[in-house]
Amino acid sequence: MKYKLTTKPNLKTNDCLVLGLTTTQSMPDFAENIDKNHNKIITRLLEKLKSAKNSSYLTDIEGKSLMIINCGDKEPLTYDNLVKWLKSITTELIKNGFNSATICLPQLNSHNPDWQIEQMLLAIEADCYQLLDFKSKDKKAHQLQEIEFYLEGSNEKAIETAQAIAAGIKLTRDLANMPANICTPSYLGDEALKLAKLHKTLKCKVLNQEEISTLGMGALLAVTKGSIEPPRFIELQYKGKDDSPPIVLVGKGITFDSGGLSLKPADAMPEMKYDMCGAASVLGTIKACALLNLPINVVGLIAAAENLPSGNAVKPGDIVTSMSGQTIEIINTDAEGRLVLADALTYAERFKPKFVIDIATLTGAMIVSLGNSISGFFTSDDDLAKLILKAAYESKDKTWQLPLEESYQEAIESPLADMLNATFDRTAGSIVAACFLSRFTKSYPWAHLDVAGTAWIKGKNRNATGRPVPLLIQVLRHVASSH
Repeated sequence: MKYKLTTKPNLKTNDCLVLGLTTTQSMPDFAENIDKNHNKIITRLLEKLKSAKNSSYLTDIEGKSLMIINCGDKEPLTYDNLVKWLKSITTELIKNGFNSATICLPQLNSHNPDWQIEQMLLAIEADCYQLLDFKSKDKKAHQLQEIEFYLEGSNEKAIETAQAIAAGIKLTRDLANMPANICTPSYLGDEALKLAKLHKTLKCKVLNQEEISTLGMGALLAVTKGSIEPPRFIELQYKGKDDSPPIVLVGKGITFDSGGLSLKPADAMPEMKYDMCGAASVLGTIKACALLNLPINVVGLIAAAENLPSGNAVKPGDIVTSMSGQTIEIINTDAEGRLVLADALTYAERFKPKFVIDIATLTGAMIVSLGNSISGFFTSDDDLAKLILKAAYESKDKTWQLPLEESYQEAIESPLADMLNATFDRTAGSIVAACFLSRFTKSYPWAHLDVAGTAWIKGKNRNATGRPVPLLIQVLRHVASSH
């Protein structure tokens, strides 16, 4: 999709002019001219819509299209309203087969114009997203190809920034939506190598099973034992600044999670290709980072594996040795994400990072806690917590801090090994998982993002969301601006 700003919106052939107006504000000059030259068409339509807030009306004026949105009173203008308007607008534009549109919506009270342009572009991209690679017929690609925005005080730089973030989100969604017979651990490794070839600021190496074994990543290898697909460990580096400690992003890359011998219920299986959304978000974030040329260093680490049952699969009760040297008694093979992350978090130590954030669709308990709107995060570092919360507010990629208390550690004490990989009951499942990970992060500031409820939309119309790329990019933008 092409995007640009305009200072002179007008009715155009083969285009739709979308005009959002409040009932208490006067029309902008360009709208008054259209109204004056076309028999008060805008005034009459707005009056017609007054009784139905957030309603819209599409009309034809001499072969040119005009859509009026009643945005209500000035005070209720919020981000949530903005997203609703844009969803309605995008739906109408696609339904009516428009190739292009000019969108003029009121400015929000709470944010500056550049921020609003960014959010509008990202919202439209989200609503227009399609993955048609696997359709053999009825490929109903929408016709919408170009959007102009009119918003006083906005800058073209906001378009460039939003497009970079949108590209990262799209990569994340595409990878996450791929079926597991295509998107294997090897496929993820190949995609990381391809990404590195596209940007001079990126370099990548992908470790195979033998190299993973040489490093002593016994936790990762335990997970992959049941699958014929070999594991991969991906290291993708973005270099935007000399000699600066990097931020390390660690992604859970379970390309399919059957639960292993602790088998999941059949109805939970179809969506388990999404268990690599953390990995996908790391690749998407680094792509956006490279497009934005941020003056920071970032390292992406992805532990990629399939978790399947077989005669070779790891068994409940097995004990393995992680890369850190700590031993783990595996009492639940469906608690595999924390195992692959454990070795990746240990590997992260070699970079002497500024801080580390891991991203994982880790626990169903997180969905019970926060549902599908807000991601949960854990950290014992107050500065990192403040940074994440600030970035979440600004990006509208919402998150909530949950406790990481020492008292929960007792739940994963093992009589035989250094720790259990799960508990014997279901209480505080997300917290206990974070406590497990914390045992591998003692040498640097660290936060854990559990995106089990937010990384994809569930059900028949399942679809990856691309979260938490907006949040992660905002975190990185803050670090870049503070240098």
